[in-house]
Amino acid sequence: MSKSYDVVVIGAGPGGYIAAIRAAQHGLSAACIDEWQNKDGKNAFGGTCLNAGCIPSKALLESSELYHRAQHEFKKHGISTGDVSMDVAAMQKRRASIVRQLTGGIGGLFKANKVEGLVGHGKLLAGKKVEFTPVDGEPEVIEAGNVILASGSVPIELPVAPFDNDKIIDSWDAIELDAVPERLGVIGAGVIGLELGSVWSRLGSTVTIIEAMDDFLFMADRDVAKVAAKDFKQQGLDIKLGAKMTGAKTVKGGVKVDYEDAEGSHTFEVDKLVIAVGRRAFTDGLFADDAGIQLDQHGFIVVDDECRTRVKGVYAVGDCVRGPMLAHKGSEEGVMVADLIAGEVAEVNYDVIPSVLYTAPEIAWVGKTEAEVKESGRAYKTGSFPFAANGRAKALEQTSGMVKIIAAEDDDEILGVHIVGPMAGELISEAVLAMEFSASTEDLQRTIHAHPSLAEAVHEAALSADKRALNYMNR
Repeated sequence: MSKSYDVVVIGAGPGGYIAAIRAAQHGLSAACIDEWQNKDGKNAFGGTCLNAGCIPSKALLESSELYHRAQHEFKKHGISTGDVSMDVAAMQKRRASIVRQLTGGIGGLFKANKVEGLVGHGKLLAGKKVEFTPVDGEPEVIEAGNVILASGSVPIELPVAPFDNDKIIDSWDAIELDAVPERLGVIGAGVIGLELGSVWSRLGSTVTIIEAMDDFLFMADRDVAKVAAKDFKQQGLDIKLGAKMTGAKTVKGGVKVDYEDAEGSHTFEVDKLVIAVGRRAFTDGLFADDAGIQLDQHGFIVVDDECRTRVKGVYAVGDCVRGPMLAHKGSEEGVMVADLIAGEVAEVNYDVIPSVLYTAPEIAWVGKTEAEVKESGRAYKTGSFPFAANGRAKALEQTSGMVKIIAAEDDDEILGVHIVGPMAGELISEAVLAMEFSASTEDLQRTIHAHPSLAEAVHEAALSADKRALNYMNR
């Protein structure tokens, strides 16, 4: 007799494992299938985020930033360390340890919540049946009351620069480098490219980043992007905008990269080339031809606002569906779907999903940019406050950056908050909460913020929207 569950989830990344746990919390029988295999050949839950993306990259960013600060900042604090060196092997051992702890923790969460974690390949069949093929085992068919597809995404590979996992590498390979390349090339100045470029630049690599877009961080507010571009340049990142790679060829000792920009054709050589031009939905082998699942023109699974596919009882969440490829977006979709299956009212507010770059300075935003508000035709006002005027930022020796708030002129509702500076990824949560409750700048103005704190910059930016900033000249 085949196994049967109320909910079967295919994929144990942030969208999938959270969905399975939430379903179990509702008293539903749940199973979560995943076949992720790390480079050591061991299977692990957690998907790209925990194994090869969000978590390991942040571990490396923290280690490399401490190394950079020890070299360039400690003397300002009166701290003498002598020559500072980086043990890359120790750094990578710490990164791997953090990953193991968190991925191993998912198994514990499954056990505590009575979710059955199944290691192997899951494939949706017609009639809400799931074919499960265990690692080194024979396929079996599982009956499911509901199915949640959470297969995630994979790096986009360029035809002119196919991965060889040695010199031309993807983001996962770039996280696991065992030595600092003397010259590193990065294709793509998005979140992944800037974070990985920052890591290896701080450790001593000469980093060149090629970006096809003419505008730096085109998706961010222009004022924030301008500040960030200046900081990255000062840090030594060579970012070439409006530049399109036309070819990459492995040569003795490295990679020869060809690109074109407004000035013509150019060539440079690097030891390693990271392709970070984005990710695509991973749906290979995810469903049978007669399962009824539809893909859009970009390869994403077609779903409605509640993540329902066109097959009743089958949902899809996370990177394999429309919307930003963010772990927290996938998790919230997983929660929503599990709640809906349990008969509860649930939704995801896609207008207030925060985005964060964990570079130094950090960059974070939520809501609309000033350009987007302007294009909408709605009358608006803005307020901003620099970290250079913030006491806590001065104490931290991290005064670069600013907080910018955009609000409606008529009812004062906050439409967007954009931060570049220290701990921006933490500070943005206040803005997300405010916007979730449709707060006004006056609400933030009247909220007491601890002193001294970085959060005071958010408070002052709100005051600045009405030209009432107290610790900076109003403009």
